[in-house]
Amino acid sequence: MSQATMKKAPAGQLEAPRFENSEALRIAGLREHFTPETMKNIPELWQRFGPHIGNIPGQVGHVAYGLCFNALSPDGVDYLVGVEVSKSSDLPGDISIANIPAQKYAVFFHREHVSKMYQTLDAIDKWFPGSGLEVAGEAAQAPNFFERYSEEFDPHTGMGGMEVWVPIKA
Repeated sequence: MSQATMKKAPAGQLEAPRFENSEALRIAGLREHFTPETMKNIPELWQRFGPHIGNIPGQVGHVAYGLCFNALSPDGVDYLVGVEVSKSSDLPGDISIANIPAQKYAVFFHREHVSKMYQTLDAIDKWFPGSGLEVAGEAAQAPNFFERYSEEFDPHTGMGGMEVWVPIKA
């Protein structure tokens, strides 16, 4: 189903997802561990990474990613902000690499301000049990899900071009 034909949901409600088969991606960026108490600091990680965008050796395109690892851990999550790269050599020392395997995904749009992403994530968690779909088991070192910020995303307004990609069993 294309963006144009998807049913638009009122603000705060989850739209029906589209489904994508994605090729493997290599993401380079900054990675940190966040506890439930420090998750409010994720925007600071994005601010620190901002100057790297467009300056990462081997960067592919202008899309940014937020990868979430260990999402089911009560101790918090590891979160990586980054961009796709074609190679992992010649990267600055503070840059981490993560590989996203080729996979089928349920892709959910987030149309609210970026600060309300948690509402979309919560709605996705509530949507899955009745969907007939199953989240794919965590592949070794792969993110549980990721956020994709397209070229339409405006970091100044915090609006536009945001999606959440959740791996599903085919």
